[in-house]
Amino acid sequence: MSDLVLREDRGAAAILILNRPDKLNSLNVPVFEALEGHVAALEDDPGSAAVVVVRGAGRCFSAGHDLGDIAVGEKLPRPNYQSHVIERLANLPMPVISAVHGHCYTGALELALAGDIILAAESAKFADTHARWALTPVWGLSQRLPRRVGTYKAREMMFTCRTYSGREAEAMGLANACVPDDGFDAAIDAWAAEIAANSSFSHAANKRLVCETDGLPIAAGLAHEVYHGEGVGPDMRDRIAAFAARAKK
Repeated sequence: MSDLVLREDRGAAAILILNRPDKLNSLNVPVFEALEGHVAALEDDPGSAAVVVVRGAGRCFSAGHDLGDIAVGEKLPRPNYQSHVIERLANLPMPVISAVHGHCYTGALELALAGDIILAAESAKFADTHARWALTPVWGLSQRLPRRVGTYKAREMMFTCRTYSGREAEAMGLANACVPDDGFDAAIDAWAAEIAANSSFSHAANKRLVCETDGLPIAAGLAHEVYHGEGVGPDMRDRIAAFAARAKK
């Protein structure tokens, strides 16, 4: 598998590392092909990780879609290729954390938005600059960004092409949390461990419930939860027994 995206298994987490640091991890077709390979492996063996983390090597998460590739014309394996890879990442059954430090611009923001959780370092710099280049999003930003920050804040980001710090991203709800850079790696491990300590069955089932009911009227969403929720997982009895045993001590 290409070394443009590395996988590091740490505890119960699979860390997928964008590994093009000399180009600020800018996203080209080979990077997406490497990412797709790792996503496919996780789909085939979901028990190999309880949580997935996507992050960048070197100075940043990613400076975005490689403009040089756009200028010369990309050769895609199939139409809409990058958006399909991002959808596969977003639809993994395990929780996905996008861990962002440094640049996270435009296409990189679209990739980060595939995460269920965005963890930002204080050095993070988020921006949507599609309008600066006379482009529009095709990897999901027009749908995912408003759902995170609200439609009018999303319009602000899209219209101004302004850059927002990690702290500003946290305040607007784009990032779930923002931590100092010197504690970033420890925070990633802590979030991953906290998630992994809970039931993978519940994580996958809850993720499906949230995705399948997104945008439904509340009555329809409640009915879906009641009649289509998966209920009790195979590890429930063991988890309750372990809790009872600890309580007796």
